[in-house]
Amino acid sequence: MQFGVLGPVIAVTDSGDPVVVPGAKVRMLLADLLANRNRVVSADRLIDDLWGEDAPANPAGALQVRVSQLRKALNDAEPGARDLLESRPPGYVLHAKDVDADRFTDLAAASDVRRLTEALTLWRGEAYADVADEDFARAEAVRLAEGRLTAHERLAEARLALGEHDRVAADLADLVARHPLREGLRALQVRALYAAGRQSEALESYGDLRERLADELGLDPGPELVALYRRILEQDAGLSAPPRAAIVRNSLPARLDELVGRAEALAELRGLIPERRLVTLIGPGGVGKTRLATEAAREQEPPDGTHLVELAPLPAGDDGVAERILDALELQEASGSAAAPEERLSTALRERRLLLVLDNCEHVIEAAAEVVARLLRDAPGVTVLATSREALGLAGETLWEVPPLAVPTDGDDLDAVRRSAAARLFAARAAAQQRGFRLDEKTAPAVAKLCFRLDGLPLALELAATRVRSLGVQGVVDRLDDRFALLATRQRDVPPRQRTLTAVIEWSWDLLDDTDRAVLARLAVFRDGCTAEAAERVCGADLDVLARLVDRSLVVSDETSEGVRFRLLESVAAFCLGRLDDGEAVRARHAEYYTVLAEHADGELRGPHQREWLARLDTESANLRAALSHGGGLRLAMALTWYWFLRGRLTEARRALDERGDTVEETSAAAWRVGFALLQGDELAPEVIEAALADAASDRAVWFTAAAVLDRGDLVLAARLLPEGAGDPWVEAASLSSRAMIAHAQGDLAELERTASRSDEIFTGIGDRWGWLQANGWLGGLAEMSGEHERAAALHREGLRWAEELSLWPEVGGKLSWLAWIAVQTREYTLGRELAERSHRMALEQGAPSAIIFAEMSLGLAARREGKLDLATVHLSRLAERGRVAPEKALYLPMILVELGYAVELEGDRAGALALHVEAFEAASAMRSPRDGFGALEGMASATDDPEAAVRLLGAAAACRSSAGAPAAPAERDEIDRVTERLVAVLGRESFDALYAEGGRLDPEAARALV
Repeated sequence: MQFGVLGPVIAVTDSGDPVVVPGAKVRMLLADLLANRNRVVSADRLIDDLWGEDAPANPAGALQVRVSQLRKALNDAEPGARDLLESRPPGYVLHAKDVDADRFTDLAAASDVRRLTEALTLWRGEAYADVADEDFARAEAVRLAEGRLTAHERLAEARLALGEHDRVAADLADLVARHPLREGLRALQVRALYAAGRQSEALESYGDLRERLADELGLDPGPELVALYRRILEQDAGLSAPPRAAIVRNSLPARLDELVGRAEALAELRGLIPERRLVTLIGPGGVGKTRLATEAAREQEPPDGTHLVELAPLPAGDDGVAERILDALELQEASGSAAAPEERLSTALRERRLLLVLDNCEHVIEAAAEVVARLLRDAPGVTVLATSREALGLAGETLWEVPPLAVPTDGDDLDAVRRSAAARLFAARAAAQQRGFRLDEKTAPAVAKLCFRLDGLPLALELAATRVRSLGVQGVVDRLDDRFALLATRQRDVPPRQRTLTAVIEWSWDLLDDTDRAVLARLAVFRDGCTAEAAERVCGADLDVLARLVDRSLVVSDETSEGVRFRLLESVAAFCLGRLDDGEAVRARHAEYYTVLAEHADGELRGPHQREWLARLDTESANLRAALSHGGGLRLAMALTWYWFLRGRLTEARRALDERGDTVEETSAAAWRVGFALLQGDELAPEVIEAALADAASDRAVWFTAAAVLDRGDLVLAARLLPEGAGDPWVEAASLSSRAMIAHAQGDLAELERTASRSDEIFTGIGDRWGWLQANGWLGGLAEMSGEHERAAALHREGLRWAEELSLWPEVGGKLSWLAWIAVQTREYTLGRELAERSHRMALEQGAPSAIIFAEMSLGLAARREGKLDLATVHLSRLAERGRVAPEKALYLPMILVELGYAVELEGDRAGALALHVEAFEAASAMRSPRDGFGALEGMASATDDPEAAVRLLGAAAACRSSAGAPAAPAERDEIDRVTERLVAVLGRESFDALYAEGGRLDPEAARALV
């Protein structure tokens, strides 16, 4: 645990997390214990420090509470830290071994610039800033403040010895203003000003001190300061700055154009460079390391300047780095020629304070590292900012990876494209090539695609921009498959290694040995990266090889929730594919690896690890598609069918299943092909479906096809096809869930409860969350039919949460439709419409016909109940026409006809409404769906002109509902009440009740005959 008092009092864990200390008194207690750290502080003193004369009634108890709170805060942040605060008579002691004030005291005792600077950087404000006025902290705060001033003076003295007079004079100005009577500071300022050639300012500073001392204290300056004043008047040569060899002040190139998209990076580097002796910018070729380094260096102002040293002209492996630096600084003659270049460089820079930018170190990495290591050791005033495709590998090196520019995520969103750094860079460079170029609605989609395909690499984008004038943006995009011929420039002031994209990547390729080249080329067969295991199995790449390629910025390593993945930038992959010697064998291994992975996943997707394997297959989607083209064929497609179904990728599944295989594979694929075709709305004759299942090797495939038949509404055929699932609990549970759906459609509540409950039990035991969602849905359906709408909504909301967590978007859409339906039934029409709209959008995206119908049903019902009759009629009429094409399969038809009947009635067409309700009753009878029949009877009562028949119809419907245990939902109750109120007004309550009771003795068919 680390503690800080050089500023507001804080506690920080060893991992850098701040400790949240609750309450002002607890924070004051911590400060008091830190001011007396490692010493026992009596309880009486702590009580007095915390409360003074306002002590609570039980001060000892109150103190104990605060101590417990502090211990808990420490322990919550870092387990075991509560032991730092020990109870020891007569009070407490805080064992604080790491306090910034103690570190400051140790560092401030030194006399070298580095340690003194490090000491002063520990300060975050005034010592004990939040409690400095408290008696217990005052003496300690004063002592530390004095130590801080002394450290400033010692640092100024050390820097004056190095000849940094200008900088010392500037830095002391503020300190002297805040402490105008401190003679030590004045003496240092006067010396610095005089040595910097500012004699009049030095004399003015001395005169200001003399006047202040006289006016405020009645004193004269001390003898040392008086002696210094005389030496200045005498122009003592000993006060002048020591002469140094001439050095070029600054060798950075002038800025020629704007640096686009690097504002945050520049801000971070501006703060980082002064704090670190060695910062190395790493990244792939073309990512913009050199430009970023020069711009970051331009903001620095060391006394001896900032200097760019370009190492690219040196041959690979050359050891002339030191001579290259001497040449850049124009120090070859000044440093002499007898000693070795490294020795001459160290001697020349030993007393200098400058920033060296060493550009392109990767091809001379050993020599560069050796020179930099010596400079860091022998020249404490030298800071190095290096650019390289790999680290220098030195102690104290800070690696700063330069990322590609952010690419647009949506080419159709103009604002998003314009915010993208990659798009802004491309647009700026394209506009420089073609005056009329604009990033607008017309060009944005192509620019977004270009940025994505080029991985946001600045150099690639700039090369592409040079082609816009002749090809246009879309023309450049269309030719990216031949990017190495396309991306080249004739710009004469660009180094040869940056004139073509080929040269950029070839620069790194040529530095590899044969083994690393072979592995890098093989890695190009992967799409969207791979795991270390996949790289080893497919490419023969062990972790050492991968690490070397990552270190050299040719392979990108990404930390994901599933672990580290390795990938190539698209341009690097394209380059490597052209150099892949054993491509056929590598692609075959790739296909085999992912086929085995998919086959294993197929089983895991039906068990407790479903979520993890869905995520893994999502991550590997691009590789799985590539494996299909690499020879995975029908075997791989069969292994992925269930994954594609869960993700709603029906078209992708059908396309892959069109592959041809051997006899066994063809037989196994037949049922899946039929199932997916049905799910996408294909009309298939029953004999075709049954033929596909005749030789099916898997009960799972049989169930899948039967479930697809059920999804299309053919209850009879589905019931006949469903397997019993003997020997396979998963198939048994899935079949039970499908039978629950049939029971729901037929209004058989007992069978619905039996099958849904058993399915839920088996799927829960298996741990299959998708299966649990199916059973959960039908249990929700049971609750809704039984009038338990709150329970039904709770079950579907829980299912929605699970579906969203698993990203099972077809299930998400289904749950939204269920919740929309329940919301409408419970009079929450606005909520129902909103939920149905979400579900409808998802269903359209997935292209699932049954899901579209379910969602549109809720849209129509919500609109009708909200009184939006025109909109309701559009939705309901479309659904009715679709259902009439094959009424025996349109399970939703009776309900739609009833709702459409109500809408037509409310528009004034009672005859048309009655016809629709009669049609609904007949459809429900044909489907053996009594619940829908009840609704149709109630609809007839609302539309018939015979009031007595209407009452009998209501009575018959109510008796049927009671017998079936399916009460009317609140929204249905509203319709019944509306009709009842009208009929009571016409017939009177006594007649109504008698007719109602008479109707209750009629069966549904007899009631239907009344109209």
